[in-house]
Amino acid sequence: MNTVKTVRELRAAVARARSEGKRIAFVPTMGNLHSGHVALVTKAGQRADFVVASIFVNPLQFGAGEDLDKYPRTLVADQEKLLQAGCHLLFAPSVEEMYPDGMAGQTRVSVPQLSEGLCGASRPGHFEGVATVVSKLFNMVQPDIAVFGQKDFQQLAVIRALVHDLNMPIQIIGEPTVRADDGLALSSRNGFLSPEQRTTAPVVYRGLSQIAEAIRQGQRDYPALIAGQLQQLEAAGLRPDYLEIRHARTLRPATPEDRDLVILVAAFLGTTRLIDNLHLDLDAPA
Repeated sequence: MNTVKTVRELRAAVARARSEGKRIAFVPTMGNLHSGHVALVTKAGQRADFVVASIFVNPLQFGAGEDLDKYPRTLVADQEKLLQAGCHLLFAPSVEEMYPDGMAGQTRVSVPQLSEGLCGASRPGHFEGVATVVSKLFNMVQPDIAVFGQKDFQQLAVIRALVHDLNMPIQIIGEPTVRADDGLALSSRNGFLSPEQRTTAPVVYRGLSQIAEAIRQGQRDYPALIAGQLQQLEAAGLRPDYLEIRHARTLRPATPEDRDLVILVAAFLGTTRLIDNLHLDLDAPA
């Protein structure tokens, strides 16, 4: 696996692979990789001949008071994980390489509607930062396919819309969330949890599962289901940001008639913000 730090080197390496007739897959990350990221790279290798990953902690998607400065940078360990997963090329640019003219005057990409509410409400400007950096990376790599995790469900929806609306010839693949044995969704931010908090954290996924089972059993009083689980989260010591049931494709608030649902949650455990979701297709075979 080669590691490059400039757009010029990245484009040259991708051009060589494409000249050899190889199909290009891309996995963008912010580093501090775990088994969930490895699963994305593995899927990319199953669907393409040449796998490119990126590691870039993007300042544009962090708001004031968020954890940009303390976000873990673990490049050497990440390189080893990527190598073992079958990655061929790592792009690890500096902020100056990504934003050579600074960020103040940077052209921004905005995806309306899907970016609103949920994480978009609690983190103003976050999805504009995501859409902007992903657009830049897509133009730099020009992959045939790109693989993203479903844990960031709203982000995945934003990126699908971005690619569709801007006519980018890229297939977006959503890979299922990788979980610990107790159900906690793997996240780089889990490392901020104390041992006691780590024991508490699986209550988030248990709550999603309880709502999903109630819906499968025919309950359609969504406000009551949400209120009950919010109480459970608070009783466990979490501070809920949101807990909502949405239509899985449009992310609009779900109605009792909807069949393709997603239950989404964000909650603080101490200073760590945990997010998770559970997709529920009521028409899928049991």
